[in-house]
Amino acid sequence: MSKKKYIIPIFIPHRGCPHDCSFCNQKRIAGDITEITGVDVGALIEKYLEIYPEDMDKEVAFYGGSFTGIPLDKQTELLEPAWQAKKKGYIKDIRLSTRPDYINKSILQQLGAYGVSIIELGVQSTNDHVLMLNQRGHTKDDVDKAVLDIKAAGYQLGLQMMLGLAGDTHESINRTVEDFIQWKPDFVRVYPTIVIKDTLLEELYKSGDYIPFSLVECVAIAKEVLKKFQNAEIPVIRMGLQSTEEITYGKSVVAGPYHPAFREMVETEIYRDKIQAIIESKGQTDFQNLIIYCNQKDSSKVAGYKQSNKSYFIEKYHLKCFKVKSSTEGKKGHLVVEVF
Repeated sequence: MSKKKYIIPIFIPHRGCPHDCSFCNQKRIAGDITEITGVDVGALIEKYLEIYPEDMDKEVAFYGGSFTGIPLDKQTELLEPAWQAKKKGYIKDIRLSTRPDYINKSILQQLGAYGVSIIELGVQSTNDHVLMLNQRGHTKDDVDKAVLDIKAAGYQLGLQMMLGLAGDTHESINRTVEDFIQWKPDFVRVYPTIVIKDTLLEELYKSGDYIPFSLVECVAIAKEVLKKFQNAEIPVIRMGLQSTEEITYGKSVVAGPYHPAFREMVETEIYRDKIQAIIESKGQTDFQNLIIYCNQKDSSKVAGYKQSNKSYFIEKYHLKCFKVKSSTEGKKGHLVVEVF
């Protein structure tokens, strides 16, 4: 999943979902999107193929809802144009997302017949109590079975989890991360739980029965989650909710740790810890200059969100000089720190 691919997005909001989970109001999350047909899918694929570079890998990705919960004839209608494009070599992959309890060997065989190569499971948590409180409608056993079947059938597997669901604790979140690592997915997505209007979670929040994580607390938890996945060499392809016209405070978001730069804030904390650890390993406390050498792709993370790492170290050590020197030569994630 590390190679850059051009995504052809197909939105099918809330198709296939049997009910709303505690946190979900799919109309508000996805915005106002009309019903889509196979003809629409074909037209979208053609449109993006005209825009994207011909020699780059492309992927048709179906977003929203639980794809395998859609009636079978509708599934085939939507998949057919993508499958034809794949057979002609215009696209490399077809990806969709679904619920763990909407996967079985028969469904996987059907998806394979239409060229699907990547399946994402909306797991959210592997704690049965948390799943029940949030009206997920499935159990960890359903996830175990779905993961085994997907991997056995040769699909690439993506897993999605949420931080701060009703009933969530640091322990339940850590257990979910450990379960994910044990399953060895090809990639994961991590979302903070936010309170959206017209959901059960909003009712629980207003009654005082649910308290969302603060942004500071969620960033701290997400930092540890991201580090564990990185140590396990599992790519986290998204951390945080994508900003839309609806997903903003005062519109759909009632409360919770929503921030459009959520991942950048998490990575800022990770790099702050890295820099601090290197400084401490040098055993030198009397210095006024701090120079950090890094890969060009890491320079903004080293400086921090809104230069917050720069401000932090200048204030902590009363520095006269804080510099980040980047190049294309250094290994990504590797830092060299000079203090004097």
